[in-house]
Amino acid sequence: MVLYMKTTVEISDPLFTEARTLAASEDTTLRALIEEGLRRVLEERRARSDFVLRRATFCGRGLRPEIREGSWERIRDLIYEGRGA
Repeated sequence: MVLYMKTTVEISDPLFTEARTLAASEDTTLRALIEEGLRRVLEERRARSDFVLRRATFCGRGLRPEIREGSWERIRDLIYEGRGA
């Protein structure tokens, strides 16, 4: 058994006119058109999954000891070490 809720929705006049024209051209009701649109939006939102950042450690040992408490300058020096900089 399907129950229906009666409600009032305020939409802009141009959108209403376009929707009513489309409903008439497709031989359907404005209500059916609105329900179809709501179903599509709800399905699309359900299909979206929350973003989860994957764990991206390398062997899970954290920072190297020599940079654990280091400054940006020390980290930069290590990056370029042996590369002529």
